[in-house]
Formats: sequence, structure tokens, C-alpha cells
Amino acid sequence: MSVPPAALLVPAGVVAGLVGSAGGITSLISYPALLAAGVPPLPANVGNIVAAVAIGPGSAISSRAELAGTRPLLLRLLPVAAVGSVAGALLLLATPPGVFAHVVPFLVALGSLVLLLQPVIVSWGNGAELGVGALGVLVGLVSVYGGYFGAGSGVMFLAAVLFYESRVPRANAVKNVVVAATCAAAALVLVLVTPVPWASVVPLAAGLLVGSALGPVLVRRMPGSLVRWLAAALGFGLAVYLWFEAT
Repeated sequence: MSVPPAALLVPAGVVAGLVGSAGGITSLISYPALLAAGVPPLPANVGNIVAAVAIGPGSAISSRAELAGTRPLLLRLLPVAAVGSVAGALLLLATPPGVFAHVVPFLVALGSLVLLLQPVIVSWGNGAELGVGALGVLVGLVSVYGGYFGAGSGVMFLAAVLFYESRVPRANAVKNVVVAATCAAAALVLVLVTPVPWASVVPLAAGLLVGSALGPVLVRRMPGSLVRWLAAALGFGLAVYLWFEAT
């Protein structure tokens, strides 16, 4: 790999990891960075999912305070997330690359809209929040999408978890662990059965590891409403980008 692409992917990974683990969308930066480095769209999608595994260790270490007491919840969610993600990865391998190209932008936009409206929706239900079973169903559905494409799944996961856990830093920490599980499960399938652009994945993953360790620290110091609005804004931005890519 030439120096210029590597020099692009490492800092792009740092920024993407910071944005993603702070509640936004990693792929808003990492996926276009792979394309800019000369990786074709389908290998870039595969590389993006594999590199995103690096987000898990960094964000988990920085989120130890927020993750305290969440083990029972995570033990319920992680197997569902892993199974859903594997199903999505298999779907990716079994279908033509452009099948869902026109649907994905609307899914990302919908997730962003739900994230914005979450406090209002909860108030409509007199403050009632999701039970862990219903949250598991939502996580499973988003995990299938995450294993298939991944871009925007962080916002969707955050929107879902906030219906169960209203404290944004804690919900964001849970979201980061779930995202890491979906990426790891999908990456395992992709590494075993399809070529991975490792020359691009390695520098991107290195940057993601560093950036993801910084994100939770930032969230801890930000108002929850600001995190929600920034994450949604990035989600809408990614939706617009993906829509133009598909047209």
C-alpha cells in the first residue's frame, strides 16, 4: 500500500472512531475514506465492517464506569446481535451488491429521525420504556442490517437502547458494545469466505482503536440532548451521501 492512502486512513480512522463511539456514525467517515483510498465499493463495505471490530476494545475500556451493572442486559443482547449480524453478512454474500442500495439511505434517515424523536415518543407512552425482550427484537433487526451494510447502524442501535435506558452516556456505552459484537460476528464470516482488503483495513483499524477510546470520554462531558442531535445530524448527512451514491 502506498503512503498517501495509509496517511489518509489512519487519521480518518481516528476521527471515525471518535465520532462513532461518541454516539454518531463511524461509517460516515470510514466508508468514504476507503473509497477515497481507491478501494472499490463492495470490498470497501467488507473492509469497513472488518476494521470496525477495533472500535470494541477502545470504547469498552473508556466506558467502564457507564457499563457497570449492564452485564445482565448485555448477556441478553449480545447473542441476538451476533446471530443477526451473521445473517446479515450471509445476506451480503448471497445477494447482488446493489439490491438494497436505494433502501439503505431511507433506513439510516429513519433511524436518525427516531433518535431525534425518542423523548417525544416515550412521552406519548406516559414515560413507559421498552422491556428487555422488545429491545432484543429491535437489536436483532438492526443487527441484520449491520451485518449486511453497517453504515448508520450505530444511530439505529442508540435509538433502540434509549427506549430502554434513558441516560445517554450509559445507553451509548451499551450501544458501543453491541456494535462491536455485530461487527465481530459479521467480520468472522467475511474473513472466512470473501477477500478482505487488509492493506486498507489495518491502518483504518489502528485509527479506529485510538478514536473509539476518546469518544466515551467526550460523551461523559456532553449534555445528552447534544449527543442525540449531533448523532442524528450525522445520520441524516450519511443518508444524503448514500442517496447520492445510489442515484
